[in-house]
Amino acid sequence: MHHPFTWYVLLPEGWQHLVGEHTFFALAAAFLLLLFAVRARVALQRAPEPLVPAEAISARSIAEILVQLVASQSDAIIGRQGRKYVPFFATFFFFILLSNLLGLVPGFAPPTGNLNTTLGLAIVSFIGYNVIGGREQGLNYLKHFVGPMTSLPGKSVIGKMAFIPVLLVSVVFFFILEAFSHGFRPVSLSLRLFGNMMGDHQVIEAFINLTKLVVPVAFYAMGTLVSVIQAFVFTLLSMIYVALAISHGHDDGDEAHQSHH
Repeated sequence: MHHPFTWYVLLPEGWQHLVGEHTFFALAAAFLLLLFAVRARVALQRAPEPLVPAEAISARSIAEILVQLVASQSDAIIGRQGRKYVPFFATFFFFILLSNLLGLVPGFAPPTGNLNTTLGLAIVSFIGYNVIGGREQGLNYLKHFVGPMTSLPGKSVIGKMAFIPVLLVSVVFFFILEAFSHGFRPVSLSLRLFGNMMGDHQVIEAFINLTKLVVPVAFYAMGTLVSVIQAFVFTLLSMIYVALAISHGHDDGDEAHQSHH
């Protein structure tokens, strides 16, 4: 199969052995994103009224719109307490969106079209939400992995001892279940993003090879839409994982039940 030209082939051969194509374009995306962030920040600092949105389309206005989108979605899923994690979510959204869109530019390959990149992003999300859950709840975060039964029922000592085997079985069962559930999350995140972006750009490449007029425009529009949706989906799922990590699970239900009575 013919592979289109990318700027990566211009690197010295020795460098190509050290840096893979996906790493090269991931670094390029990070560099472009850094330039965009610096330009938006400078524009914000020079604005006479920083709290008033910019009227003209600029790096600042685009950054404000996208950050507001991420913040509003975080508020809807986590609540106002999730505002401190908006930089974490916005970093995912901006980097994945730019990486996806790079694949639509001639001479560039999408870093997210490589499983190594998407798996790396998914692992960062996995580590991030577990660290956030641990920081928010301390040792109580471990209750997420052992199920609803965390203490022995019964009033007498004999009654409590009789439930020890049940408690052990429950803890082991839910720990295995939660371990598989949490372990599958980065796999699902990485495969979903990788599969969609690889498939999307292969379709665009195939139709460009067939015809150069009119038809590719429609597929470029579709590719742009897919790029935005996939960046949003990855960020949205990361928000949901954080929301689940900082929730108190069964304790919330118990507290609500007690307050009701």
